[in-house]
Amino acid sequence: MIDPTAIVDEGAVIGEGTLIWHFAHVMRGVRIGRDCVLGQNVFVGEGVLIGDRVKIQNNVSVYAGVRVENEVFVGPSAVFTNVGRPRSMRPRGGTFDQTLVRRGATIGANSTIICGTTIGCFAMVGAGAVVTRDVPDHALAIGVPAVVTGWVCECGASLALDGGDTAACRDCGLGFARDGDRVRRA
Repeated sequence: MIDPTAIVDEGAVIGEGTLIWHFAHVMRGVRIGRDCVLGQNVFVGEGVLIGDRVKIQNNVSVYAGVRVENEVFVGPSAVFTNVGRPRSMRPRGGTFDQTLVRRGATIGANSTIICGTTIGCFAMVGAGAVVTRDVPDHALAIGVPAVVTGWVCECGASLALDGGDTAACRDCGLGFARDGDRVRRA
C-alpha cells in the first residue's frame, strides 16, 4: 500500500506487503524488502537498501549510502548522515560514506547516526543518542556521543553481564557470552 500523498520515484523496488504512509518520498534506485512500514514524512535517498520487516517511524531521513538489514526498527525523527565533512560549495558527485544497520537493531527516536558507522545485530541505540563510532552486536549505546553502557537480548531485555562472562535473558531465556567488548549468543 502506498498512500496517495507519497512519492515513489520510477526505478524504486518495493517488496510485497510494504506500507508507505503520508508524504513519504522514496527515490529511484531504492530497494525496500517485504512487509516493511515507512511512516509519515519518511525520506529514503537514492540507492538505499532496506531489508524485510523493517519499521521506519515518522520523520526519518535515510540518505544515500545507508544499508538497513532485516527486522530493524528506526524510531521517529532519527537521521542518518552520509558525508563526514560536508561543504555546500563542494559537490560530492554521488560518493557517500557507507553506513550499515545490522539485523534486528533498534535506533531510538531523535538519534543521529554519523556516516561510516555500523550498528551491530540486535544492538539498541537510545533515544537522542549521537552515534559517532561502531556499536557492537547486542550493545546498548546511549548519550552524546553514544557510549556502550550495557548489553541487550534479541528480545530487547537487558542482559545481566555485570562481573560475569555468561548470562541468560530474564525474559526469553536465550543464553549469551561475553568475550572482551563483544557479546554473542552462547
